[in-house]
Amino acid sequence: MVRLGILDYAQIDEGGNARQALADSVELAKLAESLGYERFWMAEHHNVPAFACSSPEMMMMRIADATDRIRVGSGGVMLPHYSPYKVAENFRMLEAAHPGRIDLGIGNTIGTPIVNQALNEKKKGKLNYEQSITDLTEYLSDQVGEDHRFAGISANPVIPTVPQMWALSTSVRSAKMAAKLGIGYTFGLFPAPGVDKFAIGVEAVEAYRAEFESSPFMPEPTVSIAPFIVIAETNELAEAYAEALDFWLLGKDQFSYVKEFPSVETARAYNYSDEEISTIEENRTRMIVGDPARVKEQLEGLIQDFKADEVLLIPLMPGIEVRRRAIGLLAELF
Repeated sequence: MVRLGILDYAQIDEGGNARQALADSVELAKLAESLGYERFWMAEHHNVPAFACSSPEMMMMRIADATDRIRVGSGGVMLPHYSPYKVAENFRMLEAAHPGRIDLGIGNTIGTPIVNQALNEKKKGKLNYEQSITDLTEYLSDQVGEDHRFAGISANPVIPTVPQMWALSTSVRSAKMAAKLGIGYTFGLFPAPGVDKFAIGVEAVEAYRAEFESSPFMPEPTVSIAPFIVIAETNELAEAYAEALDFWLLGKDQFSYVKEFPSVETARAYNYSDEEISTIEENRTRMIVGDPARVKEQLEGLIQDFKADEVLLIPLMPGIEVRRRAIGLLAELF
């Protein structure tokens, strides 16, 4: 049976605040654990007013402390901005505190231009992405060779276990890289619209499975897919909630047009241009929307197409109680 995970954005709902959003994430993780979910990941966002989590590592420790079984991870660390050595140290700290429960999900996202500049101020350049991930695997498994530019260095604390590593990707190239390094592969259905990405995803997953090499991080190839999900008791209610996500995904003013995640009422009050209506229609390829029967049908189709071992669900829906109910409905499906 396919395993389920949640990717949470620590969203600040209308009328809420950042502290409440972070507390809500902890409560959602506890609920997901009680319902049998495999893992709960925190996204990393910078300079997005409606998203409270800029440091998934910090939230991971808080969530892992509050739970007992569920795997806790990042979805994902924006690796181009950071030293692989420091990332390795952070995740070894997490793995030392909660052995066998930590996931290091990594991505190649750099964010908006101002975020990219602020996170790389005065840096002369960035490491090649594949080199960064390779370094990470070597630091985390104590495999730094004599020919490494930092030969002899150790990422502390030195511990006998490693976190699971996952590459979050939308490309065949990254899938092959993940296979070569022996780490998990998550294909993101949510980052961008377009029907062609499904064909790319299937090709990427096939290449990943064909070229996978076992490692301390993953004994065998493991694939997950990550869609936005909007689920409710009825199709009508789900479509209403989806209007809030439709509005949000327009990304107005680099996601700063509204300071909180919009309600359905806010979405309906906005005067959409013809171009924005067209964008909304395209964005629906990033989402699964409906009642339990419709959502199950769509999810099972994706699982079959991608031969997915797991689904990483993103319930970006307005209101904490709405998200709690969505997580419950999804658990009932599988």
